[in-house]
Amino acid sequence: MDTDYLIIGAGAMGMAFADTILNEMPEATLTIVDRQGRPGGHWNDAYPFVRLHQPSAFYGVNSRPLGNDVKDAVGWNAGLYELATGAEVLAYYDHLMHRDFLPSGRVTYLPMTEYEPATGDLVSLTTGIRTSVNAATLVDATYMNVTVPSQRPPVYDVADGVRCTPLNNLPKLSQPAGGYTIIGAGKTGADACLWLLRNGVDPDQIRWIMPRDSWYIDRKTIQPGDFFEGTAERFITQFRHIAESDSIADLFCRLEADGILLRLTTDVEPTMYRCSTITQEEITQLRRITDVVRLGRVQRIDIDQIVLDNGVVPTSGDTAHIDCTADGLERRPPKQVFEATSITLQTVRHCQQVFSAAFIAHCEVAYETADEKNRLCGVVPHPDAATDWIRTAHGNSLNSANWGADPALQAWLANSRLDGFSSADTPSDELINVMMSALAHAEPALAKLEQYVAELDAAGR
Repeated sequence: MDTDYLIIGAGAMGMAFADTILNEMPEATLTIVDRQGRPGGHWNDAYPFVRLHQPSAFYGVNSRPLGNDVKDAVGWNAGLYELATGAEVLAYYDHLMHRDFLPSGRVTYLPMTEYEPATGDLVSLTTGIRTSVNAATLVDATYMNVTVPSQRPPVYDVADGVRCTPLNNLPKLSQPAGGYTIIGAGKTGADACLWLLRNGVDPDQIRWIMPRDSWYIDRKTIQPGDFFEGTAERFITQFRHIAESDSIADLFCRLEADGILLRLTTDVEPTMYRCSTITQEEITQLRRITDVVRLGRVQRIDIDQIVLDNGVVPTSGDTAHIDCTADGLERRPPKQVFEATSITLQTVRHCQQVFSAAFIAHCEVAYETADEKNRLCGVVPHPDAATDWIRTAHGNSLNSANWGADPALQAWLANSRLDGFSSADTPSDELINVMMSALAHAEPALAKLEQYVAELDAAGR
C-alpha cells in the first residue's frame, strides 16, 4: 500500500489533522489506522453521560461544525453555549469519515487494525492479515492518548465483595447503594459527583476522595458567539495580572480574584491544574458535598475500610465505590513535532488538542522546512501541577509571538473554526482599547513568566 500520510489513530487529533490536510493539500492521499471499530478514539469508551467541557464550537475539525451553535436553556450550563454529548461526538466523527473523508477517494480507513512500529506493518485485529505500507510521512496521533476508567482496572487493590466499578456503570444502577464513594479528583470525578447530584442523590450520601485539589477554569470565560469579545478581553487581561504580580502566589491570588481561576474551597490550596472547566452553578453544587477526604491516593479497599496514603476511612459492603482515577491525559515529555519523515501530534496551545492538530497540519502544508515548522509548533505540554498554569502561559506566549509575526498565519487563524481566540470580524472600539493596553503589558508579562519558570525549575517543581 502506498500513501502520502499514514495516520496512526482516528481519535480527535488524528481526525483534525487529516481534515486540514484533505482541504489544504488537494492531491494528498491518507491512510488512517485505528484499533477501534469506529472513529472517535477514547469517546468510544467514555462514560455515557460525558459531555465536552468546552463549547462544541471549539471542537471537532475545521471543515465541519459540531452542534447547532445554540446556548443551553436548562441545566447547570444554562446561558452558555452547548456542550456536545459523547454520543453526538461519535456521530459527528462517523459522519465526517463516511460523508466527507471516504467519498473524497483520497482516504483509506482501516479500523480494527494495529500499527506495528518494529516492522511498520499494519495488522488486522480481526483476521491477523499483515499489510506493508510505503508512507511518505508517518503521523503519530496517539502520543497524547487519552485513558478513561473503563479501559483498565483500578490502580489500587480491591477486596472480594467490595462494590467497585468505573463510572460508566452509574446509569446502569438497578437499586440504590448505601452510599457513594467517588475516587478521583479530576474532571471525571467531578462529573460523577454532578451526575449523582443531578439524579437526586443526597450530598450527605456522597464521599469524594480527593488526593489533590484542583484549579478550574470558569467556563463562562471561554465562549464563542456573542461572548467572544468578553472571552478575548479576559484572555488579554491575564497578561496584565502576570505583569503586575510580584510572586507566583500573588499571581494566583489575582487570577482567582478576577474569576479566571476557581477552586472548590478557599481553605485548601490547589496543587493540580488540568484545564477542567466548570460553571458557577456546578461548583456551587459540588460544594454541597461536605465529606471530602484529603488523605492522598487510595491504596486498598477492604470490605470495611479504605486505606489511603495518609490514613484510613471506614466503608461498608453496600457502598458503591466509583472509580474515576484514570489519568485522562497523562503528561508525557514533549517531542519535536516534525522529524524528517514523521510528525508527532501534540498541543501547541495549552489544552486545545484539536486546534493544535489542525494547526500542525496547516504548517505541514504551508511551510517548507522542518526547522520552520518546528519554530511555529513549539510544544505546550498538557498541565498537571497547579504551577503548570505558568508554564503553559509561557509556552502560549512564545508561540503567539511567532504566529503574530506572520500575516498569512494570522489570516489562517482568524478563519479557523477551532481557534476560539481569533476572529475575522473587526473588533469593537472597546476591545481595540483593551488590545492596545495589553501591548504595554506584553513584554513585562513575558519577562515575569520567564522569571517564574526559572524559579520553578530551580525548585524542581
